[in-house]
Amino acid sequence: MQAVGMVVEFNPFHNGHKYYVQQAKEQSGADVSVAVMSGNFTQRGEPTIVDKWQRTQAALANGVDLVVELPVFSACQPAHRFAAGALSILNELGVSTVAFGAEHPDWDFLSLVKASESFSDGDMKNYTATYATQFNSLLSAQTGVSLTDPNDILSFAYNKAAYDNGYQFDLMPIQRVGSDYHDERISGEVASASAIRKAITDGTDYSHTAPAEMLERLAEVQTVPSWQTLYPLLRNQLIQAPVEQLRQTYQMAEGLEYRMKDCAQRSLDFDHFIHGVKTKRYTFAHLLRLCLYTTLQITEEELAGHVAQPYIHILGFTKKGQEYLHQVKKQVEMPLFTKVDQDMKDELCALDYRAGKLYQTFTAVEQDLKHAPIILR
Repeated sequence: MQAVGMVVEFNPFHNGHKYYVQQAKEQSGADVSVAVMSGNFTQRGEPTIVDKWQRTQAALANGVDLVVELPVFSACQPAHRFAAGALSILNELGVSTVAFGAEHPDWDFLSLVKASESFSDGDMKNYTATYATQFNSLLSAQTGVSLTDPNDILSFAYNKAAYDNGYQFDLMPIQRVGSDYHDERISGEVASASAIRKAITDGTDYSHTAPAEMLERLAEVQTVPSWQTLYPLLRNQLIQAPVEQLRQTYQMAEGLEYRMKDCAQRSLDFDHFIHGVKTKRYTFAHLLRLCLYTTLQITEEELAGHVAQPYIHILGFTKKGQEYLHQVKKQVEMPLFTKVDQDMKDELCALDYRAGKLYQTFTAVEQDLKHAPIILR
């Protein structure tokens, strides 16, 4: 059996995602589709609108055959680390093609990757601009191409991860359809995930934008999970922890521990806090991820240890997905499992377990310990 791999968040799973899954299977000619999906927190470090199990259920009901979790130590990262973590899992699972959405699928992303090899950290020392802005300026000056759309940025990252690691995937960009990534308007049956989340918050109609399996879960959402709800936990950590301890947090740099601590002491709501912390040097996405690392008390040393010990957590599968697992499991060298046990929650899966417990602020459902995978026959 040949497999096509996808890297997804499905936050939430909508009609555009259903089209993407269909196109990935049709254009690749694959027998089975494998999705590596972020768990309960997105690449930007924000909580997902429904949990990973509900999103897995919707994905399996709409064309995905096997869903595995992208661990939080890769899922909540900048594009290059996000892509590298996801592709390492897809490579381990033996997929022959990796499909991904792109705003400009006709671009030669590999040539852009090769053009960027000459860039160095010394070229990114302008502290009045983000690293991403400086990188894009250099790339645009050298190639004439500007990476501004999120899906194009990820397309570049997938090509770079495959190139750097020597993966032999057939990389297959698929034209994004419908609303733009950040478009918060609903004007048809294919709306962005951002627009759907906003519609839920605003109480406006979104019933034509997602498959029935996802709509049923979204109808149960009382309050969209957000950092506004989690802020008391973050604020308490920032106020109570000594600066020396905060400094050990993963990605805490350049005095941000002082800035975040000061803003937490002065800010009673998250919006005021995050705008107080924001500078031209850091994007909101970077700061949101840092909020997650801080709340979960993830240190540089701890994260490095987990990155060095990747694993494959099966969230769900169809009959065809189960057959594919049987086909490839003997060649898989990473730990592969369907349930998190007591030892795993304290060692191998410690970060995902803590992230799951944090997400239980929004749901009573146990997110990891002894939770069986979703099986769709």
